[in-house]
Amino acid sequence: MKNAPTGPIQEEEALGKAYDARLMRRLLSYLGPYKGKVALAVTLLVVGAGLQIVGPWLVAIALDDAIPTGDGRLLAILAIAYLTAAALTFVLEYGQALLTTWLGQQVMYDLRTQIFGHLQELDPQFYDRNPVGRLMTRITSDVETLNELFSSGVVAIFGDLFTLIFIITAMLLLDWQLALVTLSVMPLVAWAAVIFRSRIRRAYRDIRLRLARINAFLHERITGVQVVQLFNREDRDARRMDEINESYLEAHLRSITYYALFFPIIEIFTAIALALIIWYGGSAILAGTTSVGVVTAFLLYARRFFRPIQDLSEKYNILQGAMASSERIFKLLDRAPAIRDPAEPADLPSPIRGEIEFRDVWFAYEDGEEGPEWVLKGVSFRAAPGEKVAVVGHTGAGKTTLINLLMRFYEPQRGEILLDGVPISRLRIQDLRGQIGLVLQDVFLFSEDVAYNIRLGNRSITDEEVAEAAREVGAEPFIRRLPEGLHQPLGERGLSLSVGERQLVSFARALAYDPAILVLDEATSSVDSEIEARIEEATSRLMEGRTSIVIAHRLSTVQGADRILVFHRGELKEDGRHEALLERDGLYARLHELQFAHPPQAAEA
Repeated sequence: MKNAPTGPIQEEEALGKAYDARLMRRLLSYLGPYKGKVALAVTLLVVGAGLQIVGPWLVAIALDDAIPTGDGRLLAILAIAYLTAAALTFVLEYGQALLTTWLGQQVMYDLRTQIFGHLQELDPQFYDRNPVGRLMTRITSDVETLNELFSSGVVAIFGDLFTLIFIITAMLLLDWQLALVTLSVMPLVAWAAVIFRSRIRRAYRDIRLRLARINAFLHERITGVQVVQLFNREDRDARRMDEINESYLEAHLRSITYYALFFPIIEIFTAIALALIIWYGGSAILAGTTSVGVVTAFLLYARRFFRPIQDLSEKYNILQGAMASSERIFKLLDRAPAIRDPAEPADLPSPIRGEIEFRDVWFAYEDGEEGPEWVLKGVSFRAAPGEKVAVVGHTGAGKTTLINLLMRFYEPQRGEILLDGVPISRLRIQDLRGQIGLVLQDVFLFSEDVAYNIRLGNRSITDEEVAEAAREVGAEPFIRRLPEGLHQPLGERGLSLSVGERQLVSFARALAYDPAILVLDEATSSVDSEIEARIEEATSRLMEGRTSIVIAHRLSTVQGADRILVFHRGELKEDGRHEALLERDGLYARLHELQFAHPPQAAEA
C-alpha cells in the first residue's frame, strides 16, 4: 500500500516577496502574442493621463485671462475645450477598459489551457501528494487573480504613474514654490502606505490560507457525502465548516478594516494639502506673487493627485495577490512529469505479440527513516503471448503495484519491465498504454453519455463498434432499458448506473479499444453473481488471443488461469497452475483453504 504524504497538504505555501521582478517578467511574457494591443492600451492610458491636466489648466486661464478682461470669445473657447477634453477622456477610458479586460481574459484563457494541459501530463505520484482542492484553486482562483492584474492592475498602474507625473509637472510649471508646499504632505502619505502595505500583506496571506482550507474541506465532504450521511456526520461537519468559514470571514474583515482606515487617512492628507494651498496660495495672492487661477488649478490638481495614490495602494493588493498566485502557478507548471517519453524512443514490433517480462523489479512509493519501504522486492516473471496470468495475495502484497509499473504510472527503482523484449522505459508512453486495456475495481465514468464513456471521445471508434462492444460484454440489455440508449447522459461519475452496470461499461470500453494486453484489477469483486457470470463469459471471449493479467481476491475467478502468481509482502512466492499449487500445500493452498473451507457450525447455520 502507498504511504500517505505527511503534513497539512491542504495548506497554501507561504507568500514570497510582494514584488518579484523574475515572476513579473514571466507574467508579462504572456502578453507577448498581444504586443500590438498592449501598446495601444498603454498609449490610451498615457493620452488619458495627459488629458487629466487639461481641465485645471483651462480653469486657470479662464480665471486669470478671460474673465478679468471680459473676453467672452476666449471663455467660450475654453468651455468648449474643457468639454472636448472630458469627452475624449471618456472615450479613451472606455476603450482602455475594453482593451485591458480583453487582454486579461485572453491571458487567463491561455493560462488555464496551459495548466490543464500540464495537469494531464503529470504522473500519479504528483496527485498522491496534491489534493484536488488545491489544484482547483490554482486553475480557478489563482488564475482569476492574475486576470485582475492584467485587466485592472499592471496596465492601469502605468496610467496612475503617468497621471502623477503629468500633474506634478503641471504644478511645477505653474508655481514651483506652491507645488513644493502642496507636496510636503507626501512623506506622511508614504508612511501610511508602508504601514498599510505590511498589514494588508499579512491579511491577504491569511485569506489565501483559509480559502485553500475551504476548497479542500468542501471537495472532500461533497465527494464523500454518502459516508458523511451514513455515519451521521452532518452536524459535526457543519460545525467544522462554520469554523473554517468564520476564520475566512475574519481574515476578509481584517483586510476590509485596513482599507476602511487607509482611504480616510489619505482623505485627511488630501485635506491638509488643500488647506496648505489655501493658506500659502491665498497669502501669495495677497502679496501679488501668484493668481487666483493658479491657486484654483492647484486645488483641482491636488484632488486629482491623491486619487491615483489611493488607486496605487489598491493596485498593491492586486500586485501582492498576483505575485503569490503566479508563484504557485509557475511552481505547478515547472513541476516536470516524473514519467516522460525517452529522448530516442524505440518502436514496438508490428504486430505486437504481447509478451510481458519483469526482471528483478524493486519498487517503493516512499523512503522511510531506514531507507526505501519496498512494496515489490526482486520480482521476476514472464507472461507469454496470449497467456492468462492471475495474480493473488493478501491486501498490500503488491498486486496493484505491478499494474502501476506496467502502465508506467511509476518507475521501478531497480530492475526493468519489457514488452515484446523492449524495455517499456524506451517506449513512448502513448504507444505503451495504447496496447493495454485496463479494467479497475473502482470504475470512473464521465458525465457524458454511454457511447462517449465507451469510446472516450475517440471518433475512430464508430457507433457500430461501440454497440458491438456493449453487446459482446453483455451490457446491451441494460443500455436498451435506458431512455436514450447509448446516448443517455450518465451524470457525474456515472452514478445513475449500478456498480455492476458501470463495470460492464468499463469492459465494453476495454473491448472497443481492442488492446493486445488485458489487465483486470479486481474487476469483478464489486458485482453480484449474475453480473459476474455475464462478465466472466464476456472476458473469456475478450481474452482470446490476448495476454491477460488478472488480479483477484476471490480465487474462484482465477482457477482456470494458465498460471497463478502468488505474492506475499512484495515478493513472488509461488508460481504455477491451480492444481499444482494446491498440491504444493504452500501459501496458495492456505489462501484457498481460508476462502473455501467452512467450519461445521457455519455450514449448519
